Amino acid sequence: MLKVKYNLKMIPRFNIVKFSNAFKINSITLRLLQLRNMSHLKYESGPIKVAERVAHFKQDVWSIFTPLAAQLKAVNLGQGFMNFPPPDFVRKAAISAINTNDCNQYSHPKGRLRAREALAKSYSPLFDRTLDPETEVITSAGANEGLYAIFAGFLDDGDEVILIEPFFDQYIANITMNGGVPVYVPLRPHGDTNKIISSRDWKLDINELRSKITPKTKILVFNTPHNPVGKVFSREEMLEIAQVVQEFNLLLISDEVYDRLYYKPDVHERIATLPGLWDRTITVGSGGKTFGTTGWRVGWSIGPKHLIKTVLAAQTRIVFCVNSPLQEAIAISIEEAEAHGYYEENIALYEQRRDKLCKALSDAGLPYTIPQGSYFILANTKRINIPEDYEYPEILLNRPKDFKVCYWMAKEIGVVAIPPSEFYSEENRHLGEDYARFAFCKTDETLEAAAKALLKLKKYINE
Repeated sequence: MLKVKYNLKMIPRFNIVKFSNAFKINSITLRLLQLRNMSHLKYESGPIKVAERVAHFKQDVWSIFTPLAAQLKAVNLGQGFMNFPPPDFVRKAAISAINTNDCNQYSHPKGRLRAREALAKSYSPLFDRTLDPETEVITSAGANEGLYAIFAGFLDDGDEVILIEPFFDQYIANITMNGGVPVYVPLRPHGDTNKIISSRDWKLDINELRSKITPKTKILVFNTPHNPVGKVFSREEMLEIAQVVQEFNLLLISDEVYDRLYYKPDVHERIATLPGLWDRTITVGSGGKTFGTTGWRVGWSIGPKHLIKTVLAAQTRIVFCVNSPLQEAIAISIEEAEAHGYYEENIALYEQRRDKLCKALSDAGLPYTIPQGSYFILANTKRINIPEDYEYPEILLNRPKDFKVCYWMAKEIGVVAIPPSEFYSEENRHLGEDYARFAFCKTDETLEAAAKALLKLKKYINE
């Protein structure tokens, strides 16, 4: 058979569609014809166009204030990571897992069996049901990836997701990158915010929530214990939310990453245990928050089989599987936690840290919200008097007031906090402008250094 060497220059330009209809030609020839026909086209040079799903993102708050803390050598009470090691039994679990060969290979996309079984055993009594580790529990690459997989599995373009403000800032990207549209309803403080209040004083207006629901609404995201307010929602509040969720046939995502960190007399209850809620709720948890291992990136989702299988389908295409040895380490940690009295001891330690920071803020003259759970405190910064001619870097010039207050406080006081307007929608950012979020997941030495530095605020506070 005669072999022909093709050369684009041998093939004239003409209408490929007419030619291909008139003659039967093989696919190689047709492709060469297409290339020859296109060879005269000119393309504009310049930067590659960024996808719309990310083009609108601003520089995030973490990449502004975390480097600032290092640059200024300021006390970092900003980002919520621990500056102390995990407990000994947790670290030993990681070493043991790495020394076990099969733990260093791929895990099942659902998660390692030991991890799912440990989660099912630990959480079954908390959900008032026997959880099936095969169908009702899945591990994720941190709680954040678990949330992304849920949105990927359930959102179509234009579907609306209701967020309660303030919210974890990653929610927005997770929703919009999966075609969803965020819709916002804020918590509002009741009482005199110029004085110390409780996080239970921050209330959700259930009628306002109802007013935000449209035929496009598909998901409501619920967070308790709440970041950054520290609110632990009461059963009565959750029953109101449950009624709305059922009435409008919504999927409920319950972000409970701080579920093991609440302070007496408050008790964290799980919204999925309310009547009619199990079948429409996915509860998200975090090994990083529970055991002080935020860098391990191991989280989980718990829910009914028909919902979890959709999360699994999405996750398999996102990460395929989660970090194997650290899944195993989290499994061992869960198995051993109660024997070590870990949860009660951890709450007691965090209660002491909370009280240290509360006293420091009181001594400095700042009112604040006492958190019922989590490891954050919102302080009211409205009365801080900053010189009007104070110079800010260009990146902050178009940001809300709390960004400027937190920058000034980092430079002049030596303490870094996070501006909470980052956790609000554009239209509601004014609700967060008079606050700063301080994290107390820090050593006593760090909290004491912060307390000393915060005393410098006193001369700047208007009485």
